Amino acid sequence: MKFGLRTALAAVAAVTLAIWLFRGEPAPDVRVGSKSFTESKVLAELARLLAEHAGATAIAEDLGGTQVVWSALRSGEIDAYVDYTGTIHREIYADETLQDDDELRQRLQRDGVHATQFLGFSNSYRLGMKEQTAERLGIRTVADLAAHEELRYGMGNEFLERADGWPALRQAFGLKGEVVGLDHQLAYQALEAGDLDVVDIYSTDPAIAVHGLRVLEDDFFPRYDALLLYRAELEQTHPEVVAQWRRLEGAINESAMLKLNEAVEVHGEQEPLVAAAFARGALDVETDVKERTLWDRLNETTRGHLWLVLSSLTAAILVAVPLGVLAAKRPRLGQVIVTSAEIVQTIPGLALLVFLSAALQRLSLPSLREPPVIIALFLYSLLPVLRNTMAGIQGIPPRLIESAQALGLSSRDQLLQIELPLAAKTILAGIKTTAVINVGYATLGGLIGARCYGEPIMAGLRKNSPDLMLEGAVPAALMALLVKALFELAERRMRHG
Repeated sequence: MKFGLRTALAAVAAVTLAIWLFRGEPAPDVRVGSKSFTESKVLAELARLLAEHAGATAIAEDLGGTQVVWSALRSGEIDAYVDYTGTIHREIYADETLQDDDELRQRLQRDGVHATQFLGFSNSYRLGMKEQTAERLGIRTVADLAAHEELRYGMGNEFLERADGWPALRQAFGLKGEVVGLDHQLAYQALEAGDLDVVDIYSTDPAIAVHGLRVLEDDFFPRYDALLLYRAELEQTHPEVVAQWRRLEGAINESAMLKLNEAVEVHGEQEPLVAAAFARGALDVETDVKERTLWDRLNETTRGHLWLVLSSLTAAILVAVPLGVLAAKRPRLGQVIVTSAEIVQTIPGLALLVFLSAALQRLSLPSLREPPVIIALFLYSLLPVLRNTMAGIQGIPPRLIESAQALGLSSRDQLLQIELPLAAKTILAGIKTTAVINVGYATLGGLIGARCYGEPIMAGLRKNSPDLMLEGAVPAALMALLVKALFELAERRMRHG
């Protein structure tokens, strides 16, 4: 038993520490956030390039929906991101009556946020249908939809909840019919398959032409003029960066933005390269952006994925093993402990991530990317380790405990010298199960922009690229098999040690 549980745990802890020490780059001067759609990511990369042109170190980060990115800006987790006037009016300040854009800017300033002038294009929400379907039903405006209760609607999940989204639109036009929430790319596929009739779209979305959509006329949605929001303090700390960002004012018209989106979504180009080409051609900014190879991407996502898995696993072991011992020795308390862990297991992963992100934001704690994922994985990891620790301790023959007591061993010595060594195989089996499950669960981190194998999966979904999705799915499966094999090797060493 020389190999033992202690050696296996030490190996997990050592790998976790090594990844933490070497997993990232030095903190940048400027962080630019983006929402999880192509246009926002391209504009974030463009802002990053301009910040670097001003001499700062900068990164662009994909964070998620409007409220997540806005909260990140206000809390200082990012320094800038591109948003739209309609979104700010009706989503961020939905409970306030702001008469015009001047009042909007004054309100932003009270939150410590400044804004550039408009970038030159408006990306408004619209509703779209297949041209053939719209023509057959005689539908040209949103109001025309009210006469067709049989229509099936597919809306983005954020649009379903926004103050300027589906609830207000349905009430304004008296729309009826079946409504489902899903990703834009899935909605377009459903349109092509005939499973949906109406979807929400963006006016600068290249999918309008690709899928032959009719954009329905309406007077409901406000203008969504793009502008860059940034923390007011940057005007003192990085004035040269702000000056570069102001070069974007009026520099991107709707046609140009449509071409940038098309380059990514239709032609499969990478967002940093598309942004760099625009910066060179329209702003005369020379950049040294290079295409990220498959190896570059795998290196980053593998390190990120390992960090999420091992950090959460290490924390779960440190908590669940002592709790399992306590639960085994005090059955009534153990029932409460196990039931609590079981309740956590019933919470859907996406719901738990959203809840944790919101909770961390309310506490003004770091809430983006890694922390919610690590906490969620930690909570999901408790039950298997806890149960196996209980089973291992309770499965020790009573006569061995009686013999230890007869020899005068203290409770602590009994635990460390007899009970844990005898239960080690069972405990390690629980840790193995948890580690393999965590590798799969960690891909959910891609939903909130965490660096992991979920990142290419989400990008592949957004770009309708099976190759990108496989870039995340295949390594995740291989990592799960490798983790399983390593723990099985440890178990064999324990049996023959």
